Amino acid sequence: MRKTAGIILISFLSGIGGAYTFFELQPQVVPDNLNKSYSHQVKNENTESIPYSNNKSSFNLNEDFVAASKISTQSVVYIKNISEYTYSRSYLDWFFDKSSSQTRISSGSGVIFSKDGYVVTNNHVVQDADALEVVFDKKTYKAELIGTDPSTDLAVLKIDARNLPAIPIGSSKSLDVGEWVIAVGNPFNLTSTVTAGIVSAKGRQINILQGKFPIESFIQTDAAINPGNSGGALVDKNGNLVGINTAILSRTGSYAGYGFAVPIDIVKKIVGDLIEYGEVQKAFFGGEVSDFTEDLANRLDIQIDPNKSLNGVLLTYLQDEGAASKASLKEGDIILKVDDAIIEGKSAFEEELSYHSPGDKIMITYKRNGKINSTSVVLTNREGTTSILKREIYTSESLGAQFEAVPKVERDILNITYGVRVFNIESGLLKRVGVTEDFVITDINRNAIETPERLVEILENIRGRVILEGVNSSGREGYYSFYLR
Repeated sequence: MRKTAGIILISFLSGIGGAYTFFELQPQVVPDNLNKSYSHQVKNENTESIPYSNNKSSFNLNEDFVAASKISTQSVVYIKNISEYTYSRSYLDWFFDKSSSQTRISSGSGVIFSKDGYVVTNNHVVQDADALEVVFDKKTYKAELIGTDPSTDLAVLKIDARNLPAIPIGSSKSLDVGEWVIAVGNPFNLTSTVTAGIVSAKGRQINILQGKFPIESFIQTDAAINPGNSGGALVDKNGNLVGINTAILSRTGSYAGYGFAVPIDIVKKIVGDLIEYGEVQKAFFGGEVSDFTEDLANRLDIQIDPNKSLNGVLLTYLQDEGAASKASLKEGDIILKVDDAIIEGKSAFEEELSYHSPGDKIMITYKRNGKINSTSVVLTNREGTTSILKREIYTSESLGAQFEAVPKVERDILNITYGVRVFNIESGLLKRVGVTEDFVITDINRNAIETPERLVEILENIRGRVILEGVNSSGREGYYSFYLR
């Protein structure tokens, strides 16, 4: 027994001695300081040692995040959405015009876009607001809603302030997948929250936007974006704005690794139009496209080269006398390029169009029957002309809402021949009876409603049973029935 114990002890001490000797004889490898650039030398037999870096700018994680954060956080604000919710306790309260109200407050983030007080945020942050406030530098400002664009989920506010720290504007086109970015928000008035991540993908479509002609070409990032960060800034490592944070992809409502931002190159066009015209000067191509895939090619019996990538989009629908039709394009054409931009999919095609205005001429490169062709297309507005459109809004204080006639291109989509849209519903009759935002009224007691003036005239004078007929923003028919005394 003693002999066995001695053997075990000797073996244990020998193992320790061998490990010590191995450690002492090995060359010491000292890791680079994490605050320095990540780089090393790659040996090439035919040349001298070549320095290699895993980042094109040899960027310093710690210092670059600090600098970018200092630049961007001073330009991100807290936005309060204040709304009044009116409800009736019983049918008799509603009948005798007695109702109760409750104040609701929601919040989000925004970005100072110009030093004279223009602030960019998400449309869903300001939606249904009776009043908007911007909190910046411990001061609260009343905000004017300049315009919204549900198709990109963007909105522009204006506050009465000067010499504000406008955020530097970057470029989303030059942003690369894998590049570091920072998400900056002001959730719950926490005076800036900064998270970091990389660009996971570009040109993402996640089918969340509500507009009639949605443009989805999101920047996807794994920088943490949580509720309250909506409308905040996505910036590059130099502190330049490259996107407006819009959404997260989550089953729980909290961050789950996927965040999405509207690219700044789209934002610049939308914001400029809203400030100058009050609505986006959207350019229409006069057709619809789909992603071109192998499965789609097989179903349509289109010959493809198995050794080449399937870039481009398939033209699936042509509007009669539309821009694409006038340019001699045909259904089944595969659009490969818009001007010099290679089109990899539907989101890329829509993004390229979003940079343009009605009247712009673009060059389309397309493939038909295996041959490459090109043609120029003059883009139009929603009415099919090349002129600039301005919103004609009719406001009724007695009804507590704003109205506008629905343009022809939207009437065709909604399958109606006339109608007036109701929006910015505040306190008043339409809110009491529950009319929803963007509901299109086509008839009142079977009287056709073609203009806002006609709608307001009828509702201000009618008595007795009232039936409003129309369609919602999705084109679904509906009606509201109530009694006016």
